[in-house]
Amino acid sequence: MALATAVDALRDGLPVILPTDTVYGLTASCYREAPVERLRRLKGTPATQPIALLASDLEIVLDAVPELRGRAAVIARALLPGRLTLILPNPAKRFRWLTGPDPTKIGIRVPDLPPASRAVLDRVGAVAATSANLHGGGDPARPEDIPDEIWKGAATLIDAGELLGKPSTVVDLTEAQPRVLREGAVSADEALATIARVASE
Repeated sequence: MALATAVDALRDGLPVILPTDTVYGLTASCYREAPVERLRRLKGTPATQPIALLASDLEIVLDAVPELRGRAAVIARALLPGRLTLILPNPAKRFRWLTGPDPTKIGIRVPDLPPASRAVLDRVGAVAATSANLHGGGDPARPEDIPDEIWKGAATLIDAGELLGKPSTVVDLTEAQPRVLREGAVSADEALATIARVASE
């Protein structure tokens, strides 16, 4: 019942709380601007803050942003699914309501999802996703860590118990040298070493 409610809510443009491989995420349909703006208002996220494009499979992301095929896709395939958010080139400036001030870059996330979250996303495609907290707040590892304001504003929650509690590691791959913008569930050294290995193959 919860799965069907989550699918219907996302299709209707309402925010839904889904567990990932790191923390509980606040998600919304990414295909239209209005649901993403609703998510921003609920969380208190400024328009200058990018929001990731999240999917259960990298191919869904590549369908949504076809320009990623090529070198970026090769690296992404080697790193994902996993506890990383990759900042990749977005030359067609797709999903401007996700990208923040620089629409030539887009963040993508393909987690190793719990089965229930995967079942939801397999039915709705990609979503906009951010931690289910208020802007600047702690990352929720358990449903009880989620602020009341988020609970009240979300259509439903998929409960997967306690999660890791560390956010994804964010790596910018848009320049010649990759840069770790936020160290989280994957160490910076591990992420950079894997990227260097893939790039040399």
